[in-house]
Formats: sequence, structure tokens, C-alpha cells
Amino acid sequence: MTLTSLAQATYVVAAVLFVLSLAGLSKQETARRGNMLGMVGMVLALAATVVLALDVSERSVLVTALLIACVFAIGASVGIWRARTVEMTQMPELIAILHSFVGLAAVLVGVNSHLTESADAVHQVEVFLGIFIGAVTFTGSIVAYLKLSAKIKSNPLMLPGRNLLNLGAILASAGLLAWYLASHSIVPLLLMTVIALALGVHLVAAIGGGDMPVVVSMLNSYSGWAAAAAGLMLSNDLLIVTGALVGSSGAILSYLMCKAMNRAFLSVILGGFGAEGGKAAAAGPEGEHREVSATEVADMLAAARSVVIVPGYGMAVAKAQYPVADLVDKLRAHGVTVRFGVHPVAGRLPGHMNVLLAEARVPYDIVLEMDEINDDFPETDVVLVIGANDVVNPSALEDPGSPLAGMPVLEVWKAAQCIVFKRSMATGYAGVQNPLFFRENSAMLFGDAKTQVEEILTALRVGEGASA
Repeated sequence: MTLTSLAQATYVVAAVLFVLSLAGLSKQETARRGNMLGMVGMVLALAATVVLALDVSERSVLVTALLIACVFAIGASVGIWRARTVEMTQMPELIAILHSFVGLAAVLVGVNSHLTESADAVHQVEVFLGIFIGAVTFTGSIVAYLKLSAKIKSNPLMLPGRNLLNLGAILASAGLLAWYLASHSIVPLLLMTVIALALGVHLVAAIGGGDMPVVVSMLNSYSGWAAAAAGLMLSNDLLIVTGALVGSSGAILSYLMCKAMNRAFLSVILGGFGAEGGKAAAAGPEGEHREVSATEVADMLAAARSVVIVPGYGMAVAKAQYPVADLVDKLRAHGVTVRFGVHPVAGRLPGHMNVLLAEARVPYDIVLEMDEINDDFPETDVVLVIGANDVVNPSALEDPGSPLAGMPVLEVWKAAQCIVFKRSMATGYAGVQNPLFFRENSAMLFGDAKTQVEEILTALRVGEGASA
């Protein structure tokens, strides 16, 4: 068996492992195994690529090996550094910026392929589409990173005739494709690249903060198709398969999230929500709120039979998942039924809350999705909303004029008592005020979520000692 044949056979094994990895990632219980399978597949893929590169290289084997080792050293160093230093709250923007690297790689591969390969019509289409998708992914991911990291405002950019601008960019690119096929000149390719870069900026800039979890999964899909296009240009079967897997799974995830939010996928891409008609959503006070202390919340929990905890991005910021897990253990030890209600777009990344709770070793069987928990709120004694805002906003169901109108939410206000953990009365990421804060059965517990949960735990322990 030649080295090329061995590398191709290894690619097949790696592709199967990637498919099994995606299957494992579909459930919390098997996610760790899915990650391990994906890692093994990637190691095999890299090893096979190195072997293939050494076998077909026109340079000396030593020079090629040194270049590959240099690239590996740089990439591994940066990857290990970021993996060790990144906070869970920074994961959404990290993923967004990693998507931009895939897009940029597709653009560079496309330009190189144009300069080095023959002017075959099919190959020209591959190059053109690869650069187009890569450029949109590159700048779109950068804008997503800037929004998620709060370096720019999360409000949507509502330019007049924005949909016509997007359509015009696509039609102009189609015209440039015809010119490129007829001339094989790099000029239409570069012009299209500029248009695609601008289109990527506009597409994501027009999407509001409430839709950012969908944007992350959408860009994940774009990066997959960009990788598949690069695989076509490089005649790399594994890159084609891997890109197609990432692209299709990202598209399916985006669709499922839009369905959970009662949004049309195209409307999210073309405009998003978070403001209507270019006007900022109302953010002023709408009533009087009631404040409670950690000791009062501890008393409510001690007397409760059923408790539901709704986590949000604020829990991630405060790193409160660990004391929350301790609180759950203590309540369950005293016979209280405790469950979590997780909205599909809680946080700023698909599955963000599930990862945090798994990290704190919260049992999988008490972490329920919105559809599984919503009907149980009327029979719930106490709901703890920890750092969530937009996903528990009743105006989504009750106010047709709200920017959140139509979005399914966790109906926490139907419980006997709702306690909202927040640092202040500020609006959520979508910039929309929440009437929940002013309901008669709602109360605000202000301060750092981690500190407040720890104080609740202390109050419960004191109460146990007093009763003993």
C-alpha cells in the first residue's frame, strides 16, 4: 500500500469518527464521548495530511517537515494558551472569531488556487464560490465577535432598503461570476471579494442582540461550507466531508433554534429583531419593583415543595453554577423537588447553560428544556431566575408591539413566587424592558449571583442549626 493510499484510508476512518462525534454531541450524556471521538478523528486527519504532504511535496522531505512542524508549533501554542485562559463567558466570542479564521483560510486558498491551477470552468466556479462564502464568513464572524464581546453595540443596524442592498450584492456577484468564467481574470474575483466582505458585515450587523445565539450557529454553518469549498479546491475528500458535516449540522441547529424562538430563519438573517423599524426598544421603568434579601429567599425555599431554577448569561458571568449546584443538593436532601428550566437560546451560545450546569455536575435528568417545564410553573412554589432576562419576558406573549413578540419564553410568572437575581434593573441583551420585574408575585434579589446564592446557602444552614 502506498503512502497516498494509506492516507486516504485514514481519511475514511477520520470521517466516520467525525460522524460518530456529531451523534455523541446530540445528548448531554454522550457529549464527552462525542468530543473524544472528534479529537481522535482530528489527530488521524492531521497525521494523514502530514504523510500525504511529505509524499507529494516537490521540496525536500526535511524542508517540508520543518515547515509543517513550525505551523503545528504556532497553532498548538496559540490553541493551548486560549484553551487555558478563556472563560466560559467568553466562549461565544471565541467561537465566532475561530469561524473567521476558517473564512479567511477559504479566501486565501481560493486566491492561491486561482493563481496556480488551470482555467477549468468547474474549478473556476469552485474558486469563486469558495472565496464568496469565505469572505462573508470572515467579516460576519468578526462583527459577531465584536457584538458578543461588547466592543460594539448589540443593536441591529437598520439601513434603509437593507434587503435590497443584500440582493444587489448577490446579483452583482453573479454578474462578476459570469465575467470571471469568460475571462479568468483576477479582477472580477477581487471585486467580488470586496462585495462579499461588505455583505458579511451588513448581514450580521443587521441582526439584533436577542438573535446572537442563532448567528453563532449560522456562522458555524457558513464556516463549514467554506471549508467544504476549500476541500473542493484542494481535492481533499476529508475536508469536503468535514465541511459538509459542519455546514449541514450548523444549518439544522440554526433552523431548530429559530423554530424554538418562533422566528423565520430568513427573517433572522435579513433583519433580526431587537428594534423595530430602526427605533430602539423602550428601556425605561414600567412600575415599582419589590426587593428581597437572601435570608428571605432562604425562608421561601425552606418552605417550598417545588423549585425551578432558570439560568441565564448572568449566571455564567458571575460563575454561580457551583454554589447553585450546592443549593440544589441541599434542597433535594430535604425532599424539595428541584429542576432547571433552560431556554433554547439562553446565554449567547447554543447549549451554553447546559455546559455550565454539566461543569458543576448538576444531574442531567433534572435539566429540562422549555417545552418540558413550561406546563409545570403553575404548580411551582418558587422560581429562581438567575441572570436570565429576555427568555422570561412576558411581553413576548402579551405585547404584540414588543420587539420580542412571538418568541416562546419560560412562563415563570405563573409560579406562586418568582425571585429574579440581577445586578440592577438594566434591560436584557435585546435592549427590552421586562414587565416580570414589576409583577406582584415577583421580587428582585440584587447583587452578584454567586455571592447571593452563597448567602442563601448560609441562611439555610443557620436555619437548620436553629431548628435542631
